Amino acid sequence: MPGTEKVGSVSTERYEQLVEQLREAVEKLSRSQFIIGDGALEIAPMQEHGGRSVGDDLFGVAAWLHRLSEDINVPYNTVREYRWVSSRFPERHRCPGVAFSTHQILAAISDPAERWEAIRNPPLDERTGKQRWTPETSRQRVGYHGPKPETVQEKIEAVHDLVADEQVASQVARDLLRRPSVAFKAMTDDTARHQVNHAQVEQSRQLREAHEQQSTGAQEPFEPTVRRINHALEFLDLVGACQRFVAATGRIVPSVRERPFSEDERETVHRNVDRVRATCEWILTAVDTGEVDVHEELAKLLRGE
Repeated sequence: MPGTEKVGSVSTERYEQLVEQLREAVEKLSRSQFIIGDGALEIAPMQEHGGRSVGDDLFGVAAWLHRLSEDINVPYNTVREYRWVSSRFPERHRCPGVAFSTHQILAAISDPAERWEAIRNPPLDERTGKQRWTPETSRQRVGYHGPKPETVQEKIEAVHDLVADEQVASQVARDLLRRPSVAFKAMTDDTARHQVNHAQVEQSRQLREAHEQQSTGAQEPFEPTVRRINHALEFLDLVGACQRFVAATGRIVPSVRERPFSEDERETVHRNVDRVRATCEWILTAVDTGEVDVHEELAKLLRGE
């Protein structure tokens, strides 16, 4: 009988009504996603043309994006991803009727002209007979032709395919190792731990050689590079010191509930925490203003007086 055909639990007519409503919702969502991406991009422009937050940590962009993430209550990685998509599709090259998720997938096309041309020319959808993008066709356009991975092994294989490029792989590895649980599990693998240790030693060697070259009188053309290397080394040392303190504190503090502290012990801890606070203020002043002088009161605190 006419009108009895269903899609799921609803009639065909009701299904079409819902599709129209949801398409409007997706379009509004896409506009919102681009608004977030554009705002993040204005606050923190990309450091390298076409790059995916290349150099963000070195240039302090990550800190700005973290602050923005907290202020608008959107996860940091989401803000970072939207910013990248906005950078890949300037407003004049966006297609209003195409979902943000499609722009996000096609953003992987490296050549800008090819990327912008692709978004304007969707393939034929055999089911509807119309030219339009679907999640499957957009993934195929960027080179992923298989079905969506379901099992853990399929997902691992898909990720390996996507990170075949060394630059992409290194960025993904950095992002993943910032997740404490991932870093912990990764370091249980002997080979992975050995490679990380080897890389740290090799980086230290290269930085040391560059520093020695500067000390012995680097040639003029290399001086800016050496200065940048020294700046990066100082930055890494400072961040590393903060990370070591946080890691040690996170390991030790949970155990303090096991026994009460004496009055003298509490006083000692309070005194040392005051030193830590003063040191943190000193760090922030040095980073924000370049002023590294130590006033007398701070000097006394640092000496434990």
